[in-house]
Amino acid sequence: MKLCILILTIACLAGCYSSEPQKTGKEGKLMPAFKILLTDSITWINTSTATMNQPIVLFDFSPFCPYCKKQTKEIIEDIDQLKGIQFYFISSFPISTLKTFNKQFKLAQYPNITIGMDTANTIGDYFEITGVPYMAIYGKDKKLKKSFLGGKLYSSQIKKIAEE
Repeated sequence: MKLCILILTIACLAGCYSSEPQKTGKEGKLMPAFKILLTDSITWINTSTATMNQPIVLFDFSPFCPYCKKQTKEIIEDIDQLKGIQFYFISSFPISTLKTFNKQFKLAQYPNITIGMDTANTIGDYFEITGVPYMAIYGKDKKLKKSFLGGKLYSSQIKKIAEE
C-alpha cells in the first residue's frame, strides 16, 4: 500500500514541472459541453451556453496542490490583464472544499472566474488528465489552442495563447 501511494505521489508531482504544451490530438476541436455545479451547491451551468467571442480557459485543479494555488495567485494578481478571458476553475473535490478555496482566494469578486465541480469528470476523461494543475486554453471560437499539464504559466503566456 505504501508503495502504491509513493508511486501515485511521484506521478502527480512529475506533472508539475512542465510548461510545454501537451499534445492531446484535440487541438482545433470545439470545447466539449459539460455541466459544472457551482459552490452554492444548487446552481448548474452548462459550458455549451458560454458566450462566443471570448477566450475560455479550463483550469482543472486540486484545492490542496501548492502548484495550483500558485497558478491561481498568478491569475488573480494579473486579472486586469486577463479580463477578456473567461476562466472555469474545475475540480472533482467536494463543494465544501471548493468553497474554502473560493473564499481563500476571493474568487467570487472576479466576474470572469467561475469555480465549480465537474461531477461527471467530463474534462478529466476528455483530456485524460493524469495530474494537476491542468489548463486548456480555447480561443474566441471555442476551439482548443493548447493545453498544459503542470508547470506554471505566466499570465502573459495565457493571454498570448488565448488571443492567437
